[in-house]
Amino acid sequence: MEAEFNAFAGKLGDILVRALDRPLGYAINWSRVWSLWPVHLETGCCSVELGAASGPRFDAERFGILEAFGSLRQCDLLIVLGTVNRKMAPRLRLVYDQMPEPKYVVAMGACSITGGLYFDSYNVLPGVDSVVPVDIYVPGCPPRPETLIQGIMLLQEKIKRSKIK
Repeated sequence: MEAEFNAFAGKLGDILVRALDRPLGYAINWSRVWSLWPVHLETGCCSVELGAASGPRFDAERFGILEAFGSLRQCDLLIVLGTVNRKMAPRLRLVYDQMPEPKYVVAMGACSITGGLYFDSYNVLPGVDSVVPVDIYVPGCPPRPETLIQGIMLLQEKIKRSKIK
C-alpha cells in the first residue's frame, strides 16, 4: 500500500511542476523585464546618449530601466559604453562577476563592440565580448537614444523567451 502511495505522490509532484512551470515562469520573467537595474561602465561619448535616453524626452524608465542604484549586488544589467582597454578589462570582469544572476550585458557604441576608431591600437580591446558575454549590441558612434531603447526592447524580448532554471 505504501509503494502505491509513493508512486501517486511522485506523479502528483510531476503534475504540479508542469501546471505551475509556465505561469510561474511567465510571472518571474515579467518581473525581470520591467525592473532592469543597470550599472554603467562609461568611458566615452556614448554616456551622453545614455543620459539623454534617461532624460524626460525619451524616458527610459517607462521601459523598465530604473536608474541610480548604489550597489553592484543589486544590478542585473551591465551597459558598457565607450572604449575598453586591456588594463580595464579585468575590472570590467570584476564588475560583471559581482552582479547577481541572472545578469545581462548591453554593449553600446562602436568602441565597445569593435574597438571603434581605436581598433588598431595595441591597448584597446576589439570588443568587450572577449571579456564578458554580451546579450545585445547597440551600434552607432554614438548611438542615438532611440537605438538604445530599441536595444533594451530586444533584451526584454530575450528575457521573456528565457527559461527559468
